[in-house]
Amino acid sequence: MYVDPCALRAGAGAGPLLSFVLHHMTSIACGIDFGTSNSTAGWVCPGRDALLLLEDGKPTLPSAIFFHAEDAEVSYGRAALSDYLAGYDGRLMRSMKSLLGSSLMDGHTEVQGRSLPFRTLLTRFIAELKQRAERSAGREFSSVVLGRPVYFVDGNPEADQLAEDTLADIARSTGFKDIAFQFEPLAAAFDYESRIAREELVLVIDIGGGTSDFTLIRLGPDRAGRADRRDDILANGGVHIGGTDFDKQLSLASAMPLLGLGTQFRNGKDVPSTQYGNLSCWHTINIAYSKKAWEHFTFIRSNAVERDKIERLLKLVTERSGHWLAMQVEEAKIALSQLPDTQVDMSRIEAGLAVPVDQAQFADAIGGLVGKVERTVTDILAQAGVAAADVDTLFFTGGSSRVPLLRERLAALVPDAKCQEGDVFGSIGMGLALDAARKFG
Repeated sequence: MYVDPCALRAGAGAGPLLSFVLHHMTSIACGIDFGTSNSTAGWVCPGRDALLLLEDGKPTLPSAIFFHAEDAEVSYGRAALSDYLAGYDGRLMRSMKSLLGSSLMDGHTEVQGRSLPFRTLLTRFIAELKQRAERSAGREFSSVVLGRPVYFVDGNPEADQLAEDTLADIARSTGFKDIAFQFEPLAAAFDYESRIAREELVLVIDIGGGTSDFTLIRLGPDRAGRADRRDDILANGGVHIGGTDFDKQLSLASAMPLLGLGTQFRNGKDVPSTQYGNLSCWHTINIAYSKKAWEHFTFIRSNAVERDKIERLLKLVTERSGHWLAMQVEEAKIALSQLPDTQVDMSRIEAGLAVPVDQAQFADAIGGLVGKVERTVTDILAQAGVAAADVDTLFFTGGSSRVPLLRERLAALVPDAKCQEGDVFGSIGMGLALDAARKFG
């Protein structure tokens, strides 16, 4: 059983001290956390939970769409994943947020026999998210605070701004009139602040599906009601690394070698790795189903030494089971957050096929990515001129913040700080709801 080093030094926590807005007002605006893996919506209304229920009585809506091939039906969230796993013929799309800021954003994909712009795909999901939030709240929302990563795109301010502008345009097209943005880790900070009794210097660590984002901020009950929090923020930072990147590296290290990655042609050259990379990444899996990719795969089969592995690869592609395999890898990653070892199920490709993985292998696969996250945190502390010993609390949120190696290394950077964990899928949505109440009333 994995023991979280943060848990060993986490304090008992302060009592519930809710932000002033929760006591005195019903907000006219909502907050929306459009996530790479899961999305939430929040609304401040006294006597109600801040997170709105979006599907099956749950506050999270998996960021997934399934287009049925036989009719015009479209399913979302858990229903989309269920329809795909049930074997319905159609097209599954996940990790759509990763398109923002990428060259794919202005491209198209084939859905139900026709070309669908990726922009339209995101619009449909945001519109569905808005409608579900309004049904849950029993009212319409024309004002919204949208969460955004500190950087949609690393090292490219123009592309980063374009990504935000694109998301704003999409939100506006769904019926939102007043739109504001808030950094996701800062939104998570507002959620944590609503539950503490004294001032703290907090490093908020938000490890989501697509990005790792950080805010170093002074929080406390005396600061919570301020409309302008800029003086409380010591530093912001982020890097375009998240849970889907961990999934990809685990897939490349475990599942893909059984499909031919790392093998050779008869002439001694390595089998190309490009399509294996596409099959390991949620938002590029469908590229491996294209006619051009199929021609590439058949060439590999004709010239490969280990044809049995390539036959498995072709079966995966023929049956369009790429997303299914990605789900098995994701489940293994989640299991390794608490267990010393597990396995990646590949039985849909070949009866009884599975690959064992353990925490050491997972750590080796993602070590380079975690190192980049570490350096980002170190840079944030240096940027703020803050010594590690001055940080009171590490506040973890985001589903991938539970990855053991990540927690161990980040906790080691500030060894005297207590560690707290918010709702890993809901803290940002709750914080955005608070911010929406401040900004729009």
